[in-house]
Amino acid sequence: MTFTPSMKKLLVVYCLLSSGFCIAQHKTENLIVVTLDGMRWQEVFGGIDSQIVVNKKFTRDSANIEIDFGAAERNERRQKLFPFLWKIVASQGQIFGDRLNGSEVNNANPYKFSYPGYNEIFTGYPDTGVNSNDKVKNPNTNVLEFIAKQNGYQGRIAAFTSWDAFPYILNKWRNGIYVNSDVDSLKFDNASLKLIDEMQFLEAKPLGMRLDLLTYFAGREYLKVYKPKILYIAFDETDDFAHAGLYDQYLKSAHAEDAMINDLWNSIQAMPEYRDKTTLIITCDHGRGDKIKEQWKDHGQRIEDAGQIWIAAIGPDTRAEGIVKTPTPLYQKQIAPTLAALLGFHFVPDKGTAEPIKSIY
Repeated sequence: MTFTPSMKKLLVVYCLLSSGFCIAQHKTENLIVVTLDGMRWQEVFGGIDSQIVVNKKFTRDSANIEIDFGAAERNERRQKLFPFLWKIVASQGQIFGDRLNGSEVNNANPYKFSYPGYNEIFTGYPDTGVNSNDKVKNPNTNVLEFIAKQNGYQGRIAAFTSWDAFPYILNKWRNGIYVNSDVDSLKFDNASLKLIDEMQFLEAKPLGMRLDLLTYFAGREYLKVYKPKILYIAFDETDDFAHAGLYDQYLKSAHAEDAMINDLWNSIQAMPEYRDKTTLIITCDHGRGDKIKEQWKDHGQRIEDAGQIWIAAIGPDTRAEGIVKTPTPLYQKQIAPTLAALLGFHFVPDKGTAEPIKSIY
């Protein structure tokens, strides 16, 4: 049966007024969510920052950074740094957050650091009580556990993260979602996952946690073997290198993570279970300072512009619009209901309200 636009609108209204499940209208059957911790929108949309890259305090390898990522034009610089984001996502999907081009996305939470940001992403509720990075079990219902209760999604959701706070952020003890963080053992009867498990315990851990590369490969191999309906991969190195004031390493990690996401997208397109049935959402937990250039490495309440973030989406239900101008600001809390809407569900946060981003689904 073919649904006209008017019929689809009626279906949406019916969904919102009834059980919250919609049986038609979406091609998306699977979700991939990727976050780059503390990745500034300034580099995402503008490439390397000319003021920071020449500052020897922050950039030890400025000559090679200029060779690898430098260019006169803003568009060319960002494409060099994030080729997948700008060659594939921008041409086939949507990107939000270029404040120089009429597109604005913000944290709704006032804290502008990691746990509050990830709580907002997944619960749709910028809870002022979530105000530290302490490993405390999140009291708020997240959209992944909401989806996990729906038919066909039980036991089909997994998260692989470099930072070991995510079991608490997603409260795996309450909802049973599989969350593998930092050096959690990969206890699977699969040769690739066994090898990654050995590698993660032998590597040097220069940042005190599992390398993003190993987190990525663990997530990718799990996807290939166990075919989850929803996979979340959380990178962390961009935030760690930024806090250390290592701008060149921050850029190199961002570029590498873009390549990993490209590899993941190619893997998805090579699998019939996922090809043309999967939406990919990429975002970050918070921004960083820019108005005062020395604050590029910092974030938090005292940094005025650290609540400025970005969102990218590509998938079968997302129109190809490139940078989407936003007549009013979007907020991080809208990601959770958007994820649910892509699968035909209506997710309501525990408190407050959050509307999905309609152009994505």
